Amino acid sequence: MSAILIGCAHGTRADEGQRTVRELLDAVREAMDIEVRGAYVDVQDPKIDVVIEGVEPGDGVSAVVVPILLAGGYHVYVDIAEAVEGRTDIRSTGALGPDPRLLEIVRERLDDQGVPHDATVVLAAAGSSDPRSQADTERAAEMLREHWDGPVRIGYAAGTKPSVADAVASARENGEDGDVAVASYLLAPGLFQRRLHEAGADFVTEPLAPHHILLEIIADRFHDALRS
Repeated sequence: MSAILIGCAHGTRADEGQRTVRELLDAVREAMDIEVRGAYVDVQDPKIDVVIEGVEPGDGVSAVVVPILLAGGYHVYVDIAEAVEGRTDIRSTGALGPDPRLLEIVRERLDDQGVPHDATVVLAAAGSSDPRSQADTERAAEMLREHWDGPVRIGYAAGTKPSVADAVASARENGEDGDVAVASYLLAPGLFQRRLHEAGADFVTEPLAPHHILLEIIADRFHDALRS
């Protein structure tokens, strides 16, 4: 019997964000033709520890937890790690990012908005006080710089500075010519995505989901864990 894929997202109170994650997991289930269960680290139920408890131990690997998160940090290294601790039949993977394929989605979203390639881009992440998460976001920005002609900055929707609005204002104050675009580095719609539209940019892109590349990355994380 194939291992279960447990897709563990952050959780949100926004109905549209909840629906986006459910539809993403449904798409994973259909594309991979395996059992997929959803779990969350905050806000929503079922929490990851409850989902882990519901997995029957078996021969070999019973389940793989794939964090549906764009960066590592406390939720990956503490919440999920503690939930699987002691379960030798369950493995957990790293976050979906940083991964150059995520930045392909970001560039596609920028093109969808008609953003000139010499515009300043503020890569807008959720924000975390965990330096490991911040490092992952900084690496993602470096990946975007490799394929973008204009300046690339980082802004955070909450909890970490600079805020997205501050990053947009800084770009204008420093005389960076041309338009300023906020590139959403968020998985799904919700409060944080709405905040991006209040930052004063000329363009704001949509979140990363839904997109077929996300399915590829989730499948890769799952199969890599089985092979490890």
